[in-house]
Amino acid sequence: MDLFWSLDDIYKSFDSDEFKSDLDKFYKYIEDINKWSEENLTSYDKCKEKIEYIIVNYNDFFDLFMKLISYAQLTLSVDAKNKQALSFVEKLEKDVTQITSSKVKFEKYIGEIKDIETFINSSDLINEYSFYIKEIKDNYKYLLTDKEEMSIAKMKNTGSDSWTKLQELLTSTLLVDIEVENENKKLPLSVVRSMAYDKNENIRKNAYDAEIRSYKKIEESSAAALNSIKGEAITLCNLRGYDSVLQKTIIDSRLNENILNTLMDAIKESLPMFRKFYNKKAQILGHDKLPFYDLFASVGEFDKQYSYEEAREYIVGNFKTFSDELAQFADNAFENDWIDAKPREGKRGGAFCENIHAIKQSRILSNFTGNFNDVVTLAHELGHAYHDYCLKDEKYLNSTYPMPIAETASIFCETIVKKAAMKELEEDELITILENDISDNAQVIVDIYSRFLFESEMIKKREEGSLSVEELKQIMIEAQKNSYGDGLDQDYLHPYMWTCKPHYYYADENFYNFPYAFGLLFSKGLYNMYLKEKESFVDKYNELLSVTGRKNIKEIGEFIGIDLEDIEFWRGSLKVIEEDINKFMKI
Repeated sequence: MDLFWSLDDIYKSFDSDEFKSDLDKFYKYIEDINKWSEENLTSYDKCKEKIEYIIVNYNDFFDLFMKLISYAQLTLSVDAKNKQALSFVEKLEKDVTQITSSKVKFEKYIGEIKDIETFINSSDLINEYSFYIKEIKDNYKYLLTDKEEMSIAKMKNTGSDSWTKLQELLTSTLLVDIEVENENKKLPLSVVRSMAYDKNENIRKNAYDAEIRSYKKIEESSAAALNSIKGEAITLCNLRGYDSVLQKTIIDSRLNENILNTLMDAIKESLPMFRKFYNKKAQILGHDKLPFYDLFASVGEFDKQYSYEEAREYIVGNFKTFSDELAQFADNAFENDWIDAKPREGKRGGAFCENIHAIKQSRILSNFTGNFNDVVTLAHELGHAYHDYCLKDEKYLNSTYPMPIAETASIFCETIVKKAAMKELEEDELITILENDISDNAQVIVDIYSRFLFESEMIKKREEGSLSVEELKQIMIEAQKNSYGDGLDQDYLHPYMWTCKPHYYYADENFYNFPYAFGLLFSKGLYNMYLKEKESFVDKYNELLSVTGRKNIKEIGEFIGIDLEDIEFWRGSLKVIEEDINKFMKI
């Protein structure tokens, strides 16, 4: 077990025979599929055989593509200046657009089939992909011409995709000027941001001030990137006939507007209880109002540091209380070096999990410094990996799930770890874990709400023209005020949150904020079911994760017995958090 991941199971190197061979196969697939589509997707004779051909070949092609590009992206994520990795990322992103011609022809072919149900039932193979086929049929009206779709796909490589890469480079290589122990240092942004969890208030405030100052170095470039990415999103949505960028996100999320509005109504109702929590925390820390730099400050005496090995033992041991399968899966991830844990210059900040479906494995990036929150982050990302593990027997086209459901398994796994910690601690230590848990929940509800408000307003104004750095900062401040309210010190907010959060820069995934709130509250509901049903819930949970690529969000809720359009479900999940807040207020 190492603090650095191994990518050898994907490829040994860019120069390996296997990588070169798969790269050749990638181009051969594009050539063959495009030629076949050109010759065959022009008539509806032998329709069943034609659709079966596409399904089989798309599964193989996208498995291969994701394997190739995952290797390049993972390499680049821990070494931002790796020119070879960057070159292959750019090359693969550019060249995969060549399959667009076939995809558009296929989607139009499906879109023009009149009796889709009869057609689906004509073949066992096609029936297996009924959700995939119906989704294409439903979205057919948003397709442009073959030529337009091909042009857009190619132009994104030098448009939004390039801006995304620029922002990743800016934040992963940004060195923050900061004084540490009377010595002036230049530290990676990820290291300085992790100081927000330090037990020393002076260090937290110093880190906050240094972080805010550091963004001056990249604010104009970041604003240019954000304006360009959102500008492209608006233009494409208008061209395709969507009512808005948000509507496209809702459709892509396999959600419906009623579920999203119900979720947001429940969140807005809950804001006063979180503000009550923030005011109590401010009081404990000696503030009239809580400054942003103390949002993540620890309360109480629990400041235990974990070695990486101790983190592994703690996570695996507690996962075992849920199921042996989950525990064994997590242990295997540690043992086989699926995790890159050590912060360092050139490595991107934050954490993520990447599934490599072709080899039925995942890779996890974290920036582990040893505090309990880092342990929780590892559990969270292992939850993502476990979700993908539950989909291992599905073919690629039936394995891709939408953003809102993507956070379900991750938050469920972190809940297991947090609840275990709360059970085993004395009151002076319990308050720390309890506060950490409430703070994490508040981030996913209160801060996510502020991000939703920011992105909504930013996109609205971007329709009129590009926004300046000052305008972006002001929109962020207003969003935080409307979300946090009197829970935060209005003189210490975070005007640059739009700079350091990578989700704003995902060109094809706008509004990557509310899925976290959905995932948290959906997971709270699932965890409550687990507490009632215990062992009998485990198989049901695994089955739920295994169907997430073949159902929309409403159907996934119904699969487990939940009506997601009923606000009482969301209120019930928020009630669980409120009970913890009330407990915290009394300690």
